[in-house]
Amino acid sequence: MAEVLSQSQIDALLNAARSGEMNLDAPAEKSSEQKYRKYDFYSPRKFTKDRLKMLNSIFESYARVINSRINAVLHATCEIEVDSVEEQRYYEFGNALTESDVVALAKIDLERLQGEDPILVHLDTPVVLSMLDRMMGGEGDPDSSLPSDYSMTDLELNMYEDLMADLIPIMGNSWENYITIQFDYVRTEVNPTLVQLIGYDETVVIVGLNIKFPNCTGRMSLCLPGEMLTNIFTEISKSTSRRVTGEDKSEEIFDSLRESELEIVAELARTRILLSDLYHLNVGDVVDIKRPKDAPVFLNIGGRRWFDGRMGTSNKQVAVKIGETYIKT
Repeated sequence: MAEVLSQSQIDALLNAARSGEMNLDAPAEKSSEQKYRKYDFYSPRKFTKDRLKMLNSIFESYARVINSRINAVLHATCEIEVDSVEEQRYYEFGNALTESDVVALAKIDLERLQGEDPILVHLDTPVVLSMLDRMMGGEGDPDSSLPSDYSMTDLELNMYEDLMADLIPIMGNSWENYITIQFDYVRTEVNPTLVQLIGYDETVVIVGLNIKFPNCTGRMSLCLPGEMLTNIFTEISKSTSRRVTGEDKSEEIFDSLRESELEIVAELARTRILLSDLYHLNVGDVVDIKRPKDAPVFLNIGGRRWFDGRMGTSNKQVAVKIGETYIKT
C-alpha cells in the first residue's frame, strides 16, 4: 500500500518547492531495483524460449524464400524480415482484426498433428492492394483516399486467394531440417470477426513479418495453433530421440550387404594409342601393351584394385586365380 503523507509533510514539501530548495525539474532518480516480467499463472506458458527460437529460425528461412518469390512475381524490390515470435492467447490476434479484414486459412498434411484449429494468415489491406496493383501492371502506389474499412472486390479477392495459394505451400520447405510436413491453403475467410475460428483463450504463437516495398510497408501475421505446435514439437523430439538412442543395427545392415552384387573387372593392362591408329584398327591387328605374357591380371571392385591373379581356365571357361590381396577385408 502506498504511504499517505500527513498535512505537515505536505506543507514542508510546498515550502521547500517555493524556497527553491527542491528542484522540480530534476529527473527522478532511477531505481536500482531490477524489474522482472510478471508471470501469469492463470495462463502459463506452453513453449520454452528454445522452442520460440526454433520457430524464429524457421520463419526467418520462410521470410527469405517468400521474399525471393514475391520479387519474382511482382517484379519489385521487397524486403521481408521476422519482427516477432510470441506466445499469446488467440484473442490477442482476433481483437486486432476488423470487419473488412481478410484471413487465409491453412493446414498441414498430417491430420494427426494438425488438430481442430486452422493456421491463420493475415496481410494488412494496404500492402495487399499494393501487391495486387503490381500484379495488374501498376506501380503499387498506396491510395491516400482509401478508407480504413475498405472491403476488397470479388476480383481482388480472387487474386488474393491465388497469391495465398502460392505463398502458403512454400512454408513447408522451412521445416525440412526438423520434420517433413506440407502446408496447404484451405480457403479465404471474409469478415473473420463473425466466425469463431479458434477459441479465444486457446494458446497460439503469433509470428509477425514486416514487408517493405519502396513505396509501401505492411505486416504479415501468422497465427499458429498451440495444439498443432505441441504435436509437431513432440514428433520432432521423438525422431531426435530415435536418432540418439537407436539400437546398433550394424550386423543386420552388414548381413543385408553380404547379399549385394558387385561387379568385378579383370584388367590385363592399360595402354595409350592415337585416335588415328584406333580408327585404322582391323580384325587381326596386334596392340602392344608393353607387358610380359605371364604378367598378373588386376581385379578391380568398385573402381578400386583389390586383388591380382593369373589367367587360366575353370570348367572350360576363362578364369582368374587370385594371388596377392591389396585391400584387407
